Amino acid sequence: MYTLPGNAVYPEGIALDRRNGNFFVSATSDGTIYQGNVHRPTLTPFAAGGADGRTTATGMTLDGRGRLFVAGAGTGKAWVLSTRDGSTIKALDSQPGSSPTFVNDVALGRGYAYFTDSLRPVILRVSRSRGALGELEPWLDLTGTPFAYEAGFNANGIVSLRGGRLLVVVQSNTGKLFRIDTRSREVSQIDLGGATLTNGDGLVLQGRRLYVLRNAQELIVEVKLRGDARSGSVDRTLTSDALMFPTTAALDRQGRLLVVNAQFDKRPTGNPILPFTVAALPLR
Repeated sequence: MYTLPGNAVYPEGIALDRRNGNFFVSATSDGTIYQGNVHRPTLTPFAAGGADGRTTATGMTLDGRGRLFVAGAGTGKAWVLSTRDGSTIKALDSQPGSSPTFVNDVALGRGYAYFTDSLRPVILRVSRSRGALGELEPWLDLTGTPFAYEAGFNANGIVSLRGGRLLVVVQSNTGKLFRIDTRSREVSQIDLGGATLTNGDGLVLQGRRLYVLRNAQELIVEVKLRGDARSGSVDRTLTSDALMFPTTAALDRQGRLLVVNAQFDKRPTGNPILPFTVAALPLR
């Protein structure tokens, strides 16, 4: 178990560097990014909230170039931070105008970073070709595709596979998984044999095994993807007393899921169980 300082953090995202065991956790309360290491029990503030409009932060990922991509939730923004000192390399704005927005999670594909928006039916994308960063722009309009937006939170967790050729996205309110081909832009629902993953949040991919965090249920569902990710089956469901409204996770080199305990269910009362934690859950 890893602990975060502060009594109102409500963490959400995590990004892990498997090479050295360093990991970063985002705070939805004020956008602070915390840093930890798998060999140390406590995290410390790394990048203070508020910089460049980062007043909240959700999903994150690392790109191997010393850059941390951070989703900005209801701000409609995203940021790329240096993992060396936490400074902002680039602030990105999806320019939603008057439309409600919630830039939720991010995954890397070949030459691009892809972001989900839980309220707008669009996949956002920023070019990162040859190290240069483009702007955060609408890439795929989901209107008219099988990925039909409904009331509530829609597109949430996202991962890429086959070198970024495919994206897998969970729709929280319906519990459906979707496959997106980044070349053809084909969108299709992944056939889970009738199983649904309502309140699906963060996704973790290990080979053909997809771990889906169901936040309110405090469950982690293991899905085995088949047939070029066009179908899959639920192999098992994991739970633990250490889970407290888990939002996402990262897989470390010891075969553990480092699970962010957001405690969003405690937010209305302002009485979370302290300290906020990242749980280490062995997969085997």
